[in-house]
Amino acid sequence: MVKEEQGFDNRPDNTAFTQQRLPAWQPMLSAGIVIPGFVLIGLAFIGIGVALFVTSRSIQVLELDYTGFEKNSPCFKCSDPDVKGCTCQLNFTMEELFKGTVYFYYGLSNYFQNYRKYSVSKDDEQLSGDLDNFKTPSDTCAPYEYKKDGSQKTPIVPCGSIANSKFNDTFELFHYVNGVKKLVPFNGKGIAWWTDYNVKYRNPSVSPLKNAFNGTVKPLFWPRPAYELDTSDAANNGFINQDFLVWMRRAALPDFRKLYRRIDEGDYKEGLPAGNYTLEIAYNYPVLSFDGRKKVVFSNVSWMGGKNEFLGIAYLVIGSMCVFMSVVMLIVYAKFKFPEEE
Repeated sequence: MVKEEQGFDNRPDNTAFTQQRLPAWQPMLSAGIVIPGFVLIGLAFIGIGVALFVTSRSIQVLELDYTGFEKNSPCFKCSDPDVKGCTCQLNFTMEELFKGTVYFYYGLSNYFQNYRKYSVSKDDEQLSGDLDNFKTPSDTCAPYEYKKDGSQKTPIVPCGSIANSKFNDTFELFHYVNGVKKLVPFNGKGIAWWTDYNVKYRNPSVSPLKNAFNGTVKPLFWPRPAYELDTSDAANNGFINQDFLVWMRRAALPDFRKLYRRIDEGDYKEGLPAGNYTLEIAYNYPVLSFDGRKKVVFSNVSWMGGKNEFLGIAYLVIGSMCVFMSVVMLIVYAKFKFPEEE
């Protein structure tokens, strides 16, 4: 008798909750609910899809390839990696007004920033302003953690493959007004994510900033050290430089574009007028060695963001499928429905 009582020691209490006797509600899905539900969902998706598709088609986009792969390309002479300090020009025409704020991007193809060893090749402590990691970079930065000169090793700041491969082509846009070449102002403020600028990356608390980099060297392929990335704005230097932050946010796909500047100031506040333009490019970034391509993209945006017809098409397809399935279910129900059981 004692053994039987011991066998019930772990039995749950005899309550409605532990014994699962609480009242419950279970939906009874009938044809009168499911078929109209599919119709309503399908119509809602179709409406959203039409709105997204029409809006996306109204967004203006202009893409210009400047890799210099073709011999007749104006940048062909610059595609040779042995040519240093090369500049080239792209001439193009805007057929109509590019309305609103114009976003100017640079794009790269066949470039795998999502490759694991590449994506982890940085020192987060260093990039958050920790001076200890200026002298002893993390092993994850290899092989771009130290610059070796014989037996002497000098730490690289910022270290790692991502920083070392930072995009360094520069651009200037000119507009021909009555035969006069006029510089189009670029706005480079606020092009990076707010969290990158204010939370993730920080400069060391040293003034002047240059002193924090004593005893270190710049990345091997950088023309200037981090504290001189922007010679026109002292606040836009170091690890909070906007172009640096844009590059450090890695792309998920091998073909991507990143924001370079906005055009929203002066005479171009309302957009880029129709007319002739020249884009002057300081060609520094080699891509032909890995069969890559380079391009620039002019685009405006809408309430849904940039041009993306896939999203509208996806909504239209799903909505159409819901409506189609509701018709199929209605036919099946009308033909094979069973009499209600008493």
